[in-house]
Amino acid sequence: MLEIRFHGRGGQGAVTSAELMAQTAVGMGKYAQAFPSFGPERRGAPVTAFLRISDQPIRIREKVYEPDVVIVLDPTVMSVTKVDAGLKKDGALIINSTHPVKTIRQQFGFTQKIATIDAMSIALEILKVPITNTVMLGAFSKVMGQASPEDVREPFNHRFGPALAPKNLAAFEKAYAEAKMEAN
Repeated sequence: MLEIRFHGRGGQGAVTSAELMAQTAVGMGKYAQAFPSFGPERRGAPVTAFLRISDQPIRIREKVYEPDVVIVLDPTVMSVTKVDAGLKKDGALIINSTHPVKTIRQQFGFTQKIATIDAMSIALEILKVPITNTVMLGAFSKVMGQASPEDVREPFNHRFGPALAPKNLAAFEKAYAEAKMEAN
């Protein structure tokens, strides 16, 4: 089972990311579970969402405390939340950042594998809004080998409709093409 934790801010699509990837996994014949962690959230407040993907039925019904992957939609949450808490030693961080991996490691002390992508630039270029969720899903899918652009097409069409699905798919595809995992 692959366990993923998303960190972002309210309104950036962390919850939508988990839901879209769960729908994608189910469409690929896997089992999936996605859910958010909410308190008195508001736009801009830190948000956490969880995702599990498995080839077997998923019986766990709790937060992901020891993720295999952490996806950071907004790098500013790393200053207020310990995003790598519980991350497995052989786990991976996928971070929306323009900073080199070396700088991120020095600043936050991460020891796991790290992939970075300038998701904000891609979102602004293609979507024309600062919402990085589908960009980050493209990076996640590429570096973790989870889904292809074709695999996400139907969930994107269903969620975003005919006007927005093509743009979100283009953002996913650009990140999918550019994402690379750095070794630790």
